Amino acid sequence: MARILITSAIPYINGIKHLGNLVGSQLPADLFARYKRGRGDEVMFICATDEHGTPAELAAAKAGKPVAAYCAEMHEVQAEIAKGFRLSFDHFGRSSSQRNHKLTQAFAGKLAENGLIREVSEKMIYSIDDGRFLPDRYVEGTCPNCGYDSARGDQCDNCTKQLDPTDLINPRSTISGSTNLEERETKHLYLMQRSLKDKLEAWIDSKTDWPVLTTSIAKKWLNDGDGLQDRGITRDLHWGIPVKKGDQPWPGMEGKVFYVWFDAPIEYIAGTAEWADANGKADADWERWWRTDKGAADVTYYQFMGKDNVPFHTLSFPATILGSGEPWKMVDYLKSFNYLNYDGGQFSTSRGRGVFMDQALSILPSDYWRWWLLSHAPESSDAEFTWENFQASVNKDLADVLGNFVSRVTKFAKSKLGDVVPAGGDYGPEEAALIADLGARIRAYEACMDAIEVRKAAAELRAIWVIGNEYLQAAAPWSAIKTDPARAEAMIRLSLNLIRVYAILSRPFIPDAAQAMMEAMGSSDWTWPGDVPEALRALPPGHAFTVPENLFRKITDEERADWQLRFAGKRD
Repeated sequence: MARILITSAIPYINGIKHLGNLVGSQLPADLFARYKRGRGDEVMFICATDEHGTPAELAAAKAGKPVAAYCAEMHEVQAEIAKGFRLSFDHFGRSSSQRNHKLTQAFAGKLAENGLIREVSEKMIYSIDDGRFLPDRYVEGTCPNCGYDSARGDQCDNCTKQLDPTDLINPRSTISGSTNLEERETKHLYLMQRSLKDKLEAWIDSKTDWPVLTTSIAKKWLNDGDGLQDRGITRDLHWGIPVKKGDQPWPGMEGKVFYVWFDAPIEYIAGTAEWADANGKADADWERWWRTDKGAADVTYYQFMGKDNVPFHTLSFPATILGSGEPWKMVDYLKSFNYLNYDGGQFSTSRGRGVFMDQALSILPSDYWRWWLLSHAPESSDAEFTWENFQASVNKDLADVLGNFVSRVTKFAKSKLGDVVPAGGDYGPEEAALIADLGARIRAYEACMDAIEVRKAAAELRAIWVIGNEYLQAAAPWSAIKTDPARAEAMIRLSLNLIRVYAILSRPFIPDAAQAMMEAMGSSDWTWPGDVPEALRALPPGHAFTVPENLFRKITDEERADWQLRFAGKRD
């Protein structure tokens, strides 16, 4: 039994996320966690809400609530939506937890001890009208490199050049739109990433199995232009983790907090500690996942995220861990995703464009969305959600292939042979051929899932569903029952067993439908079908089954047209 640690990029607290966020991190992480549990491995799957930084303060102010209360409320909202999508986190934590406060301060203290923190007096943009320093993302202006007029103070979205707010032409506050800005001096802490460049490069070079997308982004940030830069880890904000050197005050840093991108990845560790606290466990129970000197040496650690998060997880967070000099577990495999676009444009939380997670669940059950998103995951390139494609995929894959097989088998069996698994006949050449084909297909499916090739795994799973329909069509038990009833009974016995196998294999993708299939087969045996002939005899003659309600309904043209109109890109 392997030990598998899985973390998904933690969603930001300011509002409900859209489907692009879901498919870029949490959903494929859940797919992999469910698969590994299904194979019998010990899994720890951690996520959390990312609660610090200016966006949280601004969202709270807009909602007319204290920021702590706003974050607590939105954490509950996001947790409920995660349950709605059947995301099987072992713990869904909060980056504002006391565990994360202590761990973040401890990491900063260790980095300082090791000479990897330097104090920098720098000029920052101060908004006179807003009465505050503006973090880089809250200054917009014209990019000096490409002329794009909505470049942010940290990076231009158009040409991707990294910027400082002072580089922008005609800068303005994104909080108020004010151009009444001036430079003022303030002091901040910087993590000396450049001095860790060789260690980071050697570590990245050792990851020969990483996706090209992950490695190419890491190498670009490491070497392009001026290469890896030291990075500020503090901010002039009120809401966040107070700057301390371990548990001691940090002279000159009073009133400042750690930058959200310093503390957010540390929440992966803190979230596991929160899991231990919530379940009455000792520190040793979470440390065995994270401390290589306390049992984590045999853990394989997988991270899932969108491509925009890759630089922080391949450089900044590893720099924090390597720089601490402590035996923390580092990521073994980083699965990154491109963007999912929406119906001819981009999903955008800030601009309210696209289908959001709560809206999706109000239209259709989670399995419909899980299947489409995972089977169209933006792995090798950006993908696009269109309502036509969504309708076609649901109707063809889920209703016509899987749902149709389950319905035909169970309804025919009940009406012609009763409501227990029939005993007559033996498996013949057609059954032997199906068993051999199924065995090969399952091995191919496992290979794709082990390699986290999400789209290919979905295609293999669909192919597994298809061979059941092809067998049923060729065997034609509705004809055989007239001339050779025992032969028809053998066909149906195999097909009912195949439904149980489909439940097990499909569970990572469509857990609710898998549960419905398993319950209809009167079974709770989720044993992975390593031995296919044995798996296809798991439901013995005389075993009771029921006809499940229609697993998937088809989406009508009228519904599709209505949804296309309702979600034309603006959230109320």
